[in-house]
Amino acid sequence: MFGCLVAGRLVQTDAQQVAEDKFVFNLPDFESINHVVVFMLGTVPFPERMGGSVYFSFPDQTGMPVWTLLGFITNEKPSAIFKISGLKSGEGSQHPFGTMNLPQTPSVAQIGISVELLEQMAQQTPVANAAVSTVDSFTQFTQKMLDNFYNFATSFAVSQAQMIPNPSEVFIPSNVVLKWYENFQRRMAQNPFFWKT
Repeated sequence: MFGCLVAGRLVQTDAQQVAEDKFVFNLPDFESINHVVVFMLGTVPFPERMGGSVYFSFPDQTGMPVWTLLGFITNEKPSAIFKISGLKSGEGSQHPFGTMNLPQTPSVAQIGISVELLEQMAQQTPVANAAVSTVDSFTQFTQKMLDNFYNFATSFAVSQAQMIPNPSEVFIPSNVVLKWYENFQRRMAQNPFFWKT
């Protein structure tokens, strides 16, 4: 019913069913994992009005599992990418796996999927820094490039009094660069593909 993918590793489709509505994937050597993808295999859909809450568990210093809600998958959103690298030192949250005695070793984390009502899932709040940015890599690159160009160009700013006359040099007022930078950012926010038209 579910699959789990970590970059550089084989796809896992062998979720252990620990209860009628709960499934667990083991993630060995979890310290080297930054992101994890959880998805439905497409063979069995969720029952109507149901979805899956996705949890991440890692052992704390005492070896006890710390569970954190990452997010959700549903029939309408059958896959999700979660960032887990920053969660390993955080605190856990309420979870449905608390009463189960799931074996866990110090170097193995777990992904838990709890099948729940969509209304119940809507009332839960996933940990904030697990969501992967929905901004595509081109938009991220463009924003970083804009920031870098603006910072680079303004690092050469000099006042009128500091300017040394040089007839072969062309000077551009820094407020022109700032205006271009702000306009470009505004247009990117409105439509990341405006440059295609």
